[in-house]
Amino acid sequence: MKKLLCSLFVVGALVGCQEQIDMSDRYVFTQETISGYLQNHADYSEYTAILQQVPVSILSKSTVGQLLSARGHYTCFAPTNEAIHAYLDSLVAKQLIASPSWEAFTDSVMLDSIRQVIVMNSIIDGGNVTTYQSSEFPLQGGEFQLANMKDNKLSIVRADDPDSVFVNGDALVDLRNRDILCSNGVIHQVHTVVAPSDISMGQMLQECIDGRHSDYRVMAMLVKACGLLDTLSKKRDEAYELAYVTSRIDNYPGNGLASLKDGTCYIPRHRRYGFTLFAEPDKFWQEKLGKSPAEITVDDVVSWLQNQHFYPDGKADEHYDDENNLLNLFVTYHLLPMRIPNNRLVFHVNEFGYRVGSGSAYTIPVMEHYTTMGRRRLLKIYQSAETARMMWTSQTTGIFLNRFPVLDNGRQGTGRELSCNPEKEGVLIYDNANNLNEFNSVNGMIYPIEGPLAYTSDVQDYLMATRLRFDVMSFFPEAMNNDIRLNTTMEPRYQNVAFPQDDKFKYLDNMWINKDSKTVCYFAAWKDYWNNLNGDELKGVGQYDYTFKLPPVPKRGTYEIRYKVLANGDRGVCQIYFGSDRERMPIAGIPMDLTIGGLYRYASYGNEPSPTGWALDEDDNDDYNAEVDKKMRNNGFMKGPKGYWDCSKPSRNQDNNVRRIIVRQTLDPTETYYLRFKSCLRDATKEFYIDYIEYCPKEIYDNPIEPEDIW
Repeated sequence: MKKLLCSLFVVGALVGCQEQIDMSDRYVFTQETISGYLQNHADYSEYTAILQQVPVSILSKSTVGQLLSARGHYTCFAPTNEAIHAYLDSLVAKQLIASPSWEAFTDSVMLDSIRQVIVMNSIIDGGNVTTYQSSEFPLQGGEFQLANMKDNKLSIVRADDPDSVFVNGDALVDLRNRDILCSNGVIHQVHTVVAPSDISMGQMLQECIDGRHSDYRVMAMLVKACGLLDTLSKKRDEAYELAYVTSRIDNYPGNGLASLKDGTCYIPRHRRYGFTLFAEPDKFWQEKLGKSPAEITVDDVVSWLQNQHFYPDGKADEHYDDENNLLNLFVTYHLLPMRIPNNRLVFHVNEFGYRVGSGSAYTIPVMEHYTTMGRRRLLKIYQSAETARMMWTSQTTGIFLNRFPVLDNGRQGTGRELSCNPEKEGVLIYDNANNLNEFNSVNGMIYPIEGPLAYTSDVQDYLMATRLRFDVMSFFPEAMNNDIRLNTTMEPRYQNVAFPQDDKFKYLDNMWINKDSKTVCYFAAWKDYWNNLNGDELKGVGQYDYTFKLPPVPKRGTYEIRYKVLANGDRGVCQIYFGSDRERMPIAGIPMDLTIGGLYRYASYGNEPSPTGWALDEDDNDDYNAEVDKKMRNNGFMKGPKGYWDCSKPSRNQDNNVRRIIVRQTLDPTETYYLRFKSCLRDATKEFYIDYIEYCPKEIYDNPIEPEDIW
């Protein structure tokens, strides 16, 4: 069994040679390093000088200039001398320095800080794989998957001219001096210093209250009334940062997974906090309350909520920090504990008929169900091919909150959205790409919505009438906040992510890894086209014991909880536990053999017939196919759904892709439920595997009139 390794950054050997560049070409290739190219062009003399003065990290004596002379894959947004002079002018306007010169700094700490802002924000370290040419920049309003060296995410805004590209909304990428290919990366000249704000969402909302930002004064006031500004100001877990830097969790002594291509997983470098706020803008409140935003009070909003009969069980008092308070219930339903950039609100990866990166059009709907802050409730984020068309006709994202359309989900259907009743259309998220930089903080995103957004009894009823499928990585805010989930960067560090055991450092709040367990690893598997929901998966190996906190159910009722397995001979046998007391959960059935697929039980000595009753669908024979489904359910199994595929055949037609029915019982939305998986084998090579969990209410799985769909 290969050891789990945690790679450290190593500066490669210094390389460099010189060559005269013909700047008349749009795309330029030079054998020079980035550092060498910049030094040979006078336009960058200010920037080059600063590069030699900024260390790579607090633990390194090497400068960033030396780093850019080494092997690697760097994307450098290099400011011209004029851009740096303009930045110094802006510091004069802010009264931070007396004149626009480096000699004007009287405080060495401030001088070092400004140099770091200019340098560290301008470079993305792509590790061993990734650089970003302009053709690979994110779409409008989207963020680069990798953070820059200052650990900020940079976004792209495009003007009407498709060649006019702005980094973080204000740094124009030069039309001619872009895509300059060097031996260790690519340079894009920018005419403004890339200097994203380092303020938190809490600080940004306070600025809205103070009048320094427009659009969200009322929502900011409500968030503050609920005592949430301090929470929304958290940026990262400093204890984890220290533990990683000081190697207390580096070179983590776990075991790699046998199925891993290179035998290596990587501990995350950071443990950031993040938040997303879906906010009714001030113009909404002005229309509803008939007052200017500056005149609106908390009492005005509370009275309006009462008149709308939102949250009738909410306490109508002034203890707004109580999660059962009416205002708190309203505000926290707008908040998710993860920072979600607008190109990751939903994931288009391998839904049936679509293949990421192929240029194909969207097909069937995709959605996420996340647990909100405050009292735990479900928020649905949804987009279909039909709603996506709105993106090209108006200033919208084509993404809705709590949309429940009519789908063509029969056995011979297309799976696509057919129509949507007006009362089920949900709340539209507007496009904020043009002012993305204004409402994009280091730890949060604010999205304007048409509103009002509330967890009404109707929304709960609609969710109750829906089979809910949760990608397991949606359980973990850390996966989004730390660029772990579905990272598109092919660097192994981002494709194969290991989580520390809890006795080393607890990384995932909603998962407990028993101290005697081997490591658990997430495989982003980007573009590997595995037959998993979104293509990714979470696995463990050996003597594992893992417990997951589950999302809430929408209403009290009887549910099936299902667990998807992609069976093969590497899997093991585990005992599953389910309950609301994490320390004393009852056993859920007999031990589950994860090697059992639709046709075979996979064993080292040869495959055996499976007891599931699986058979391949017959074209145009719905009665036969329904009988197969019924037989499998009687045996505690289901076929995989038709809703995703490996770009050759849907999960439903893959015989080792099966769903296992764990429990059927009454569940309550006020309870928190857990699933525990504990290995039953002593074989250190056998795997635990999880892709997604389903909640299916009895009204769907036991409906005699309209059977559950196959999607």
